[in-house]
Amino acid sequence: MTLPVNFDSVDVDAVLAEWVSALSDQGVESVLVLGPNPLGGADDREVLAVHPPRLLGPARALAESHDFGASWRESDAPLVAWQDIAKSALEPSGRWRRLWLAHGYQTLVRVAFTLPAGRAFECFLFSPRRFSGRAEAATLAWSAFNIWPLLRRAIAEERVSLSPREQESLHLTFEGLTARETALRMHCSERTVNYHLANAMTKLQTDNKLAAVQRACWIGLI
Repeated sequence: MTLPVNFDSVDVDAVLAEWVSALSDQGVESVLVLGPNPLGGADDREVLAVHPPRLLGPARALAESHDFGASWRESDAPLVAWQDIAKSALEPSGRWRRLWLAHGYQTLVRVAFTLPAGRAFECFLFSPRRFSGRAEAATLAWSAFNIWPLLRRAIAEERVSLSPREQESLHLTFEGLTARETALRMHCSERTVNYHLANAMTKLQTDNKLAAVQRACWIGLI
């Protein structure tokens, strides 16, 4: 089972630690980032980052559950959710809630960042106290939207290391450009473009350009 990115990356963990510190006045003491498993189906999620690290067990339990995730997105549910963790904790499917409660957390705010093909990144912010109103949840959601571009890029670069030219080739392919058009844009030959794309496909464990672009989206590189 793959460990969260921040366990091996000082830079990513520093971003998470600073974020938690900045939100301490709002009562936030933990953050969790879930993302699609690039080799799995729409329901398969991974723990990309969790801070503090001691909460890996509860984080994995949430990732393995069917709460939120694909069924939530398909129901046109809101991108931002605010919940009392104790709700449904005693139901058979409430294992992840019981684990978070055991660590003293009462409330979560979840913010989704949608991706193609029914996938999404999900940021969860946990607090040991109950919120008094929606305004507190809205403040945390705003914070997540602000930090997400930096956090997504930091996590993605740790998961798959593409060269600048490999990433540029994928971006232009994502925009719908052919290899010839991409070569003109990058001021190189078609052969060079195909070389960069082949390297990207190998690193992303795919055997065609479309799959490479899709997987790059799910990882957060595009």
